[in-house]
Amino acid sequence: MLRLRFLTWDVKDTLLRLRRPVGESYAAEAWAHGIRVQPEALTRSFREAYGAQSRLFPNYGQGRGLSSQQWWVDVVKQTFRLSGVHKEGVITLMAENLYHDFCSAGNWEVLPGAGETLSQCCQRGFRMGVVSNFDNRLEKILSQCNLRHHFEFVLTSEETGFAKPDGRIFQKALHLGGVPPEQVAHVGDDYTRDYRAARAVGMHGFLLRAAGQSAEPEVPPEHVLPTLSHLLTLIEKG
Repeated sequence: MLRLRFLTWDVKDTLLRLRRPVGESYAAEAWAHGIRVQPEALTRSFREAYGAQSRLFPNYGQGRGLSSQQWWVDVVKQTFRLSGVHKEGVITLMAENLYHDFCSAGNWEVLPGAGETLSQCCQRGFRMGVVSNFDNRLEKILSQCNLRHHFEFVLTSEETGFAKPDGRIFQKALHLGGVPPEQVAHVGDDYTRDYRAARAVGMHGFLLRAAGQSAEPEVPPEHVLPTLSHLLTLIEKG
């Protein structure tokens, strides 16, 4: 059995996922203002706007004089512009509404098995924290989804100034937990940002892989989670 004392967790697509595609949420907001835009067009525009903003201002504009709220509002405004909406006053209002909407459990749902797995990990005596490339809304989202109480800390890339796979965000988590890396495992769904990055600082890693996802040859089967419910079994086998 692995001698683990602490578990760190990714959030998006590991513990929580969006209830519906971004384009559908944006289309519903536009419809509330009497504007019809196809959800598929908004989803494509969002990808383009998000990608451009991430390249120009990485990690929500950290260190570039931009708040994460302004960063997101700009992404949403550009998404609507790219989809052919040009009423600037309405665009600003919709962007601010959507920024606040995505703080709530109305837009996020807990993945199957996540709540039960976290509770079981707590019962087994594991201490836990979050390491996520998210902005400062994450605390509120986790609270709304009734998961926050499982974690000693919630570490976001906005707060630390470092985004996974940068090892410094994991070093910060190790410092907060007061645990050596060989006694910590990180659980996430991204091979580069979660699995490989955690192992690069000496932590253990478990990779959540949805059915049908291609396998990375460097990940041994005992580190792969078909579902979160497999976690404790794999820890005990290890």
